[in-house]
Amino acid sequence: MFMLPQSNDFPDTIDTIWADVVENVRQEYLSEHQRYPWIIGFSGGKDSTVVTHAIFEALLQIAPIRRTRPVHIVSNDTMVESPLVIAHLNAVTAKIAAASESLGLPISVARTHPDPDKTFWVLLIGKGYPSPNMTMRWCTDRLKIQPTSGYIKEKASESGAAIVVLGVRRDESQSRQRSIDKWKNHRGGNLTPHERLPGALIYRPIVDLAIEEVWEILGTFHAPWGGDHSALIKLYRDSEGGECPVVLSADEAPGCGTSNSRFGCWTCTVVEKDKSLQGFVDAGKHHFQPLIDFRDWLRSIRNKPEMRQAIRRNGKLTFDPNGKHIPGPFTIQARREILTRLLKVQSQFGDELITQPELQQIQKLWADELQSQGAIAGV
Repeated sequence: MFMLPQSNDFPDTIDTIWADVVENVRQEYLSEHQRYPWIIGFSGGKDSTVVTHAIFEALLQIAPIRRTRPVHIVSNDTMVESPLVIAHLNAVTAKIAAASESLGLPISVARTHPDPDKTFWVLLIGKGYPSPNMTMRWCTDRLKIQPTSGYIKEKASESGAAIVVLGVRRDESQSRQRSIDKWKNHRGGNLTPHERLPGALIYRPIVDLAIEEVWEILGTFHAPWGGDHSALIKLYRDSEGGECPVVLSADEAPGCGTSNSRFGCWTCTVVEKDKSLQGFVDAGKHHFQPLIDFRDWLRSIRNKPEMRQAIRRNGKLTFDPNGKHIPGPFTIQARREILTRLLKVQSQFGDELITQPELQQIQKLWADELQSQGAIAGV
């Protein structure tokens, strides 16, 4: 169960801890690397919110004439985000954008999306990709890694390099700690190279904060863009967990769709049970129940032989080293059933779950595939 630390957990030190974080950010902003833009990977969760808060505070402490480094707050919308999470993200980024403009801060807000031919529904319903699982997690690369990495590469190319500011912390997991410790003695000071993105450096301003300190900061200090962080705290309480993190490479992908990430894509079939949506339903948001039922059904049909083609999309009949048949994509009939059920859920939910451009792309893919099959059958 999610618990917010009591205010007496850090009676004398939280002000000092927070002041040190903001001062470190201020100094890094004014460092010799100031010609390189900062790109904040902003998921809207607790850690990226604290990082953005610290950067906002640091910029307010710097004279306007010295605020020469541009700061990009970049969020990724997979187009199948949990509706409550994307609503929170939209509200917060709108406030950040408005406050930045009002205060004259060099902050711009951006949103990345998967390419039109690589959305979740186009790949799953249009091309028949099987529901993602731990061994075939095709969604992470196409929905999360490629869009955000493309944005970073573009900014790095424009400026010669870019610094990605992430809210990763050492105490998140053993894999995160190993990744952080691998570069802790790097000669770049606070900056470390990104292994998968040439020209990109990583800055982790809250790497040493404990989770209790993160929550204490959010509960103690008002958001510099207006209001407080109570909506975020409630989001975590209702979801009974944490967010899927910003993912920039396959090495970081294990944080997406695991027991450590409880809200992210509402369609996530990698996890056995969607604790986030169930938490929202348990908190009284019963209109999410059709989404849970659809996701559970989508997960259940993945390996049903009658739902899958025998031949893979490359036209080959494939077997693993043990001689077990590896089925191909969902059949056209299965894809039609998935779409029919999805549109019914969309009607029940009362908000858009699949866009018109996606529906048009799906119909085109089906037509091309059926035409190709007809041509082959006629040979």
